[in-house]
Amino acid sequence: MNHLRLLRYVDEVARVGSIRQAAERLHVAPSAVNRRIQDIEEELGTPIFERLPRGMRLTAAGELFVRYIRGRAAELAHVRSEIEELQGLRRGKVQVVASQALAPRFLPEVIRDFRQTHPLVAFDVRIGDHVQAAAALRGFETDLALVFNLAPEADIERASVVEQRLMAIMHADHPLARGGAPALRLRDCVDYPVILPNRDTGGRQLIERFLARSSIRMYAMVESNSFEFLRGCLDDRRSLSFQMAIGVTAADHDIVAREIEDRGFPRGELVLASLRGRQLPVIAYAFAEFVRERLAALG
Repeated sequence: MNHLRLLRYVDEVARVGSIRQAAERLHVAPSAVNRRIQDIEEELGTPIFERLPRGMRLTAAGELFVRYIRGRAAELAHVRSEIEELQGLRRGKVQVVASQALAPRFLPEVIRDFRQTHPLVAFDVRIGDHVQAAAALRGFETDLALVFNLAPEADIERASVVEQRLMAIMHADHPLARGGAPALRLRDCVDYPVILPNRDTGGRQLIERFLARSSIRMYAMVESNSFEFLRGCLDDRRSLSFQMAIGVTAADHDIVAREIEDRGFPRGELVLASLRGRQLPVIAYAFAEFVRERLAALG
């Protein structure tokens, strides 16, 4: 496997844009990394990096070569996983990029339950939006994506799609919470300070789509990419925010959630996806099937 280790030098330089930083991360001398790149360029007969004053940037040929490297690494991970399955070890690592709404409850519970029958499996979970998830899939940086509003694309395999409702969330002492109504219209919310998730989140995208064809005007007092921060802002008992239903947890005793029920208000799509044509490691595929069953139960 030594050749793959050397190819990783190229991949690391592509990721960080610097021979010195790549060498530090790989625990090798910068000269070794530079020499390996030069050897590959000589072998290919073309530069794979542009040498810029502030670092290294892939050429078009370099982009193709790095995609080849990452594909080989993914194939090796798949083979290793299959060998471990044959040996009965059931080891391996599953890499997932997930929406922030899944972080408090849904994904931790799914991983916990999966590990009851696969205790030697490790997980690498990154929180990101649909754009980051698609990039990670294409870069072979993750096995699976579980994110909102990941649109159908030729190279993305959407294994499962589940509709999700948007909820208004507020402190239990908020006037709209005390009213006891099971659902709200968006117009009911604009009379109070609105704390919005940023535009990369699935919930915010649903709100923007609805407002674009509505006479309602909504102005955010605070915006953030952190749901934990948004919830902290609700302690004033006047502000309210929004979150997808799957992110609302029963453990939040001070928080009340009300469904947004305007006619024509869109539903979010929670998508489980992988890179089309890629053979997933056996254990990643098993986890994907496990997640798909959980998502089906939500529907």
